[in-house]
Amino acid sequence: MNYPTEACLVEVGPRDGLQNEATALSVKQKSTLVDYLSASGLSVIETGSFVSPRWVPQMANSADVFQTIQRKAGVRYSALAPNERGLQDAIAAQASEVAIFVAVTESFSQKNLNASIEQTFERYKPVLEVAAQHELPVRGYLSCVLGCPYEGNVDPAVVSALTQRLLEGGCYEVSLGDTIGTGTAGSTARLLDTILSGGVSAHQLAVHCHDTYGQALANIVVALQHGVATIDSSIAGLGGCPYAVGATGNVATEDVIYLLEGLGIQHGVQIPALLKASDYICTQLGRETQSRAGRALSLNR
Repeated sequence: MNYPTEACLVEVGPRDGLQNEATALSVKQKSTLVDYLSASGLSVIETGSFVSPRWVPQMANSADVFQTIQRKAGVRYSALAPNERGLQDAIAAQASEVAIFVAVTESFSQKNLNASIEQTFERYKPVLEVAAQHELPVRGYLSCVLGCPYEGNVDPAVVSALTQRLLEGGCYEVSLGDTIGTGTAGSTARLLDTILSGGVSAHQLAVHCHDTYGQALANIVVALQHGVATIDSSIAGLGGCPYAVGATGNVATEDVIYLLEGLGIQHGVQIPALLKASDYICTQLGRETQSRAGRALSLNR
């Protein structure tokens, strides 16, 4: 089996992870986490989100976090910016890139974004245009690509069409989100086969796996086998999904690193430094890590 020689991890803990945690952290706590992650060798860190604090109160201090972090050369600090106001805030905060997100089912789009899929794309047109004027890269997220809490199974052809639409609209990459973690190796393979056969290149894709049913690593292996070498992960498995009962959140960065190590795929992350980041954030949240590899590696230190 041919695997990529190297992989890029997109660390989503400070944004997608923390926004789903019950505890709202201070600017100092968040910026310290980001600094620990930067020191570990991670090259892309989702640092915050510029959305209304009424909807996501945990992200209310993102602008201050961007101003407080110790930026490291070669590290991209990204932000979620779902509208023009959010984009302007991200530009002012000197985010390295921004992200937008689209649901693949109408039900999830209405429940989560209060808009249809078509309305969501219309909303993003000015965001993409202004970002292009500022030469600011835009990453696209697709939610519920392997299952929707309201509509069940999702047609891979629908995901393929939306992926192409985001790329044609100006996104440099599309992250395929298994938002409720119901995907399996089989459904992941069928999805990627469909998207890649439609003309999209593997280097234009990333996978964003939740581990609700314990399938995230298996799905990532399938993605790697298809040439997809960008993987979203969250330190200590931070986060969750309010739409899936028992959801355990994003796949843990430590678990992905351990997987890559076993496959001989380069990743550039220093495990001891990564464990320091994990120890820090778990202490701040008063919880244990959700990473099995993290727990085992910590015991062997």
